[in-house]
Amino acid sequence: MNESRRYIIQIVIILIGVVYLVKLFAIQITDNSYKVKAEDNVMRPVIEYPYRGLIYDRSEKNLLVYNRPVFDLMVVPREAVIADTVEFCRLLGITTDEFDKEVVRMEKDKGYKSFLPQAFIKMISLEQLARFQDKLVQYPGFFIQSRTLRGYEHSSIANALGYIGEISSTALNNDSTNYYRQGDYIGISGIEKYYEKELRGQQGVQFKMVNARGVVKGPFKNGNYDTLSVPGENLVATIDLDLQAYGEKLMAGKAGGVVAIEPKTGEILSIISSPSYDPNMLSGKGFGRNFMDLTQDSLKPLFNRAIMSVYPPGSTFKPLQALIALQEGVIGAREQIYCSGALVGDHAPPGYYDVHEAIQKSSNNYFYIVFRRVINRNLSENTFIDSRLGLEKWNEYLYKFGLGKPLGIDIPNEKGGMIPTPALYNRIYGENRWKWSTINSISIGQGELLISPLQMANYAAIIANRGYYYTPHIIKEIDTTGLPLEKYRIKHESGIDSVHFTTVVDAMEDVVNKGTGLRARIDGIAVCAKTGTSENPHGEDHSVFIAFAPKEDPQIAISVYVQNAGQGARAAASVAGLMIEKYLTGEIKRHWIEEYALRGEFIY
Repeated sequence: MNESRRYIIQIVIILIGVVYLVKLFAIQITDNSYKVKAEDNVMRPVIEYPYRGLIYDRSEKNLLVYNRPVFDLMVVPREAVIADTVEFCRLLGITTDEFDKEVVRMEKDKGYKSFLPQAFIKMISLEQLARFQDKLVQYPGFFIQSRTLRGYEHSSIANALGYIGEISSTALNNDSTNYYRQGDYIGISGIEKYYEKELRGQQGVQFKMVNARGVVKGPFKNGNYDTLSVPGENLVATIDLDLQAYGEKLMAGKAGGVVAIEPKTGEILSIISSPSYDPNMLSGKGFGRNFMDLTQDSLKPLFNRAIMSVYPPGSTFKPLQALIALQEGVIGAREQIYCSGALVGDHAPPGYYDVHEAIQKSSNNYFYIVFRRVINRNLSENTFIDSRLGLEKWNEYLYKFGLGKPLGIDIPNEKGGMIPTPALYNRIYGENRWKWSTINSISIGQGELLISPLQMANYAAIIANRGYYYTPHIIKEIDTTGLPLEKYRIKHESGIDSVHFTTVVDAMEDVVNKGTGLRARIDGIAVCAKTGTSENPHGEDHSVFIAFAPKEDPQIAISVYVQNAGQGARAAASVAGLMIEKYLTGEIKRHWIEEYALRGEFIY
């Protein structure tokens, strides 16, 4: 019995020995994974950051955004050796306190992070680089990595262009593509964010052989495993830089938004948010300090008023009210309606008005009566239900004009404004507990109606086109395709017959020639427009103006909001008229209007 047990034990020992021998043979002869791991200890991957795509204006002659090289001093904490801290700090031009702060940060990275390259000092200057480059061999674990930051040839279009910044931990965790690493830069706002995928390019990687002192000895495996970076795609913006710069000059010292569109294409010629900032402030070492200053500025220069602010449109909304009423057949183009002036406050005198004269003289009482006809159609004997049915029909037209929801511009954070709906009034007053008399303020573009400058410019473009629009967009071409996104080539119909636009357009022409829009009148160019005063319960009213020109072959449609500037006939009409003149003629001849707009004292 004992003899058999002894044999069994011997057999087990022999089997174990055989297993170890086979494993040892595999490790040393057939399996090179351990060799590779050993090589990893002297192999350092270095990310090759691609050039981010450039951005040009519509002429393709003006470079709006370019790349400028910067250098980061990188460190692998586990490999770092600094024999002389004082000399190290002197070479880099930093204090010992700054050095100690970085060391403390590195010491917090335990475990595998200590083997990974990380930034020790970001964006070192060329002077620092020159001093440190030759001494780099004395500091194992440290190396220089180049990348690029954005630079701007011009101080314009900051809010629309946006900026790039270091990726946040939240964005990094949400990156399902695994493209980004901690410390990488990403588009944070504007075009930079919307077209991040096209602009960023594709990172490359180079594997370097380094010795025990961290000195690069050459490429790993002759560079067979290296990959080249792929530059991002260049973009051609729709912006006319001359018009943009001139508009920003006119809006200096004012708060508001301006949007100019080419009606036939939906291309944005100018998009202004005032006050703004120099885009170079958010690029480079001063980013953190400047960003804090901008966010704390009471004038909110980072807030893009052109697409994010919403205001009551005031009387600029009257042409749309007329178009809906004409389409629904509740008024005739030449029908005379007597307005006593007693229904609502009005600058227009009492008398008979048709559509043309009501728009030209901006009769509040006329549109008060017309809107009641649109809402109360006797579709129900119950006045509350009848009002609801009329408002639902009115809503359908407004949605087709791109109101009440974001239009879809290729800039993030666009606001859709608000159009009053039955659901809204049901929440405020209770279901079927409101009627025409409750909501009549929206007849003249006030009340719960809120519209952005972008939507107003698009509304002007629809009238210019006599009934359709293309979604406004700010990028004209993408490098590889030569075309904008497909959605910007889809034609959107307004649901209004083109014949009704003739009546309204003729009236808008007389607003400029005979009415309140005289400051937008340009010799030899037929400008069609509508002024508006947007009531503001928090201070002075806002000045509002929409226009397009020329009348028969519109090249530009524009909206202007100047906050707290009073009547639309003053500030907004002046800015819009000057920008139209600048775009269509290339020069300004009405210098008295320019001086008036630049002075900014809109008391007459």
